[in-house]
Amino acid sequence: MSDTPNGSVDGNHLREVRRRRTFAIISHPDAGKTTLTEKLLLYGGAIQLAGSVRARKNQRKATSDWMALEQQRGISITSTVLQFEFAGHMLNLLDTPGHQDFSEDTYRTLTAADSAVMLIDNAKGVEPQTRKLFTVCRQRGIPIFTFVNKLDRPGLEPLELLTEIEDVLGIRTVPVNWPIGDGNDFRGVYDRKNRRILLFERTDHGSRPAPVEATNLDDPRFERLLTPARYAKLREEIELLDGAGEELDPEKVARGEVTPVFFGSAATNFGVEPFLEEFIGMAPGPAARQSLQGEVSPNEAEFRGFVFKIQANMDPNHRDRIAFMRIVSGRFERDMTVQNPRLGKSVRLSRPQKLFAQDRILMEEGYPGDIVGLTNPGAFAIGDTLYTGSAVRFPALPRFAPEFFAVLRNLKIDRYKQFQKGIEQLGEEGVVQVFYDVNAARREPILAAVGRLQFEVVQFRLQSEYGVETVMEPTSFRHVRWLDGESDAIKTIRWYQGSRRVDDNEGLASGLFDSDWALNYMQEQHPKVQFLEAPPGR
Repeated sequence: MSDTPNGSVDGNHLREVRRRRTFAIISHPDAGKTTLTEKLLLYGGAIQLAGSVRARKNQRKATSDWMALEQQRGISITSTVLQFEFAGHMLNLLDTPGHQDFSEDTYRTLTAADSAVMLIDNAKGVEPQTRKLFTVCRQRGIPIFTFVNKLDRPGLEPLELLTEIEDVLGIRTVPVNWPIGDGNDFRGVYDRKNRRILLFERTDHGSRPAPVEATNLDDPRFERLLTPARYAKLREEIELLDGAGEELDPEKVARGEVTPVFFGSAATNFGVEPFLEEFIGMAPGPAARQSLQGEVSPNEAEFRGFVFKIQANMDPNHRDRIAFMRIVSGRFERDMTVQNPRLGKSVRLSRPQKLFAQDRILMEEGYPGDIVGLTNPGAFAIGDTLYTGSAVRFPALPRFAPEFFAVLRNLKIDRYKQFQKGIEQLGEEGVVQVFYDVNAARREPILAAVGRLQFEVVQFRLQSEYGVETVMEPTSFRHVRWLDGESDAIKTIRWYQGSRRVDDNEGLASGLFDSDWALNYMQEQHPKVQFLEAPPGR
């Protein structure tokens, strides 16, 4: 497929690629990620009141937290896509789970992002989950932009925060603006590039865009807002930053060596709009991706994309499954036919959808950086490559090693079909890994998860989306390994106490082990069999 007869992309394609920004927000739980997401949508015009989608003004819930359990618990446990325009740019915001139990879903989502916004709590600094997600971003080499949140509450000294970010995360910081006080004494920020003061003014619960009054450091009105000591300290800090601070080098930002730092308050909207304006100017557009056949540029005419997430029942009325696909190159068109190398056949993309959390509209076209929702009648799996033209395949998305295992039992025999369907679809999503004991008299799934909350999510969704009541019984298992080798060698394995022979939901031979000793012993006893941490071929 190409945009012009000779196979090269046209000027419109290049313009559309240049105006895309695809990014994710990473943070520790309770740092304000959902709030910041809402406020970015507010300033992008995607919603009119924070907490409600434009078409549903009376619903006071977070746009990004669409799942019932998210609304009940007040946490993000799914990844969603929120596309909106701002200042002539098309932004694709990949909202990720904030809870540590869903780090695998977050990791997969970050593979589809070109940059990340790291949210820091002004009072708590760098927290454990932030460190983990930062490491993932650094491994991918994507630029990181830092937003220090909750300046309307008392917090750490800004210089102390910058030092902590540099010491803990190993990345240099360059403040783009500088806070003037905090908590009840928060007066605004100093815009270092434009050398102006942006004065803070509270709004009605942060539901509408915050008015911003700009002035300069020598304005007598501003000087009267501060005590003489606070005013002198601000001037001293600004002089220190200008004299001894590092310059903001876009190339170092692009390489992930330096993070631009912004200060503000998402809850009150202050600092969000200036951040968004600076971010779209500094953040990278769609990046080239490495495939097994070589680098794929977003300016190539042939279509290439990959599936990074599956979500079931976004529309409970239709019991649908949506595959989230990131466009890497070429132009996406509705009803186009692509190749899926995993299946070894072509697939027609007949009902593509543009996603905005739970809301969707039919998508006619898309460009590199965009996320397309594909209806999934079993045709797509996490990690699938879709392409036109010459064959290409992107590397498989790695899976995290589960730490918890439990047997799930259906309490109502007459809901067995719904139980099986629910387990199949939730397993496809990657919420949990599913295994079956090959020697058990009853086919009951053994679920494996990175965190315990994932088990709670499975039970809640089986009840609310499939009408199935279940009971979860923890097991003593701690490790899973996939078995690779001659079939006769696998069949002759003797399974001792503390180990169990299982198949995963794709029928691949696997083993569960309750300790390091049990796993090591089995490996020593069966040298002809490989005990792999991931399925063979991935």
